[in-house]
Amino acid sequence: MKHESKQELTREYRDIKYILTSSMRAKLLLALYEIPKNLEELRKDLSKPSATILHGLKELETINLVRKAQKCYELTSNGYLLTTNMVKLIENWYALSKCESFWDNHDLSDIPEDSMKKIYLLKDAKYINSTTSDLSIAFNKYINLLSQSSEIRMILPIYSENHFKHIIDLLNSGKLEKLEMIVSDEIYNSIENNELFKKELLENKKVNPIITNRTMKIFLTHSEEFMSLTLFFKDGHYDDSQILIAQDANAKKWASSLWKYYIE
Repeated sequence: MKHESKQELTREYRDIKYILTSSMRAKLLLALYEIPKNLEELRKDLSKPSATILHGLKELETINLVRKAQKCYELTSNGYLLTTNMVKLIENWYALSKCESFWDNHDLSDIPEDSMKKIYLLKDAKYINSTTSDLSIAFNKYINLLSQSSEIRMILPIYSENHFKHIIDLLNSGKLEKLEMIVSDEIYNSIENNELFKKELLENKKVNPIITNRTMKIFLTHSEEFMSLTLFFKDGHYDDSQILIAQDANAKKWASSLWKYYIE
């Protein structure tokens, strides 16, 4: 099965490479992605002469990505699947390049492969970077969104009294009604050794700590209102100056999937 998967991946890579090496082939697939179109509609969409478009269509027909149905051209099933993957590739590239310094500067080893493949779901996320004149910009934005959420799930890789105090305030004020947090046994023991945090967090019925014996290098928070992600530098130090925040459905879907991965 692994051999077959590798063959499929190689074939898919070859097909996408063939498409992306020609802007006309790529543009034609994208133009036909939503609905079939006739030659006149394609000419208007692409601002190219008929001869150029027909040549590109012929190439795509030859490899069974496009077919002609009456006077319109449409994607075949293979064409639709390939174009879907191409769109995801483009959106992944956009999401990564939009927040390039965030992804480049950090350790991504604890983000599973499936989540990395779906980075395109974070294309509308905002990258917030604290400045030397105000080191708390990212943290304050995070706390503001946290205070608007009644139920929160969190992958917590650090022992931070600052974070804990804000969370306790939200729990005591009634704003935060439920908190699930995945913590390493080391972090859990550190919380337990602090009498205040032990009482207000571990003994609070609103809080459900989920303990793991692994050390994690991602700090994920997600709720119905938002998701946020902070990471570690490649040298192993936690970076609280840069944060990725989003409030759209796709980003929250990505966060939920990552949470489920760690739960499972």
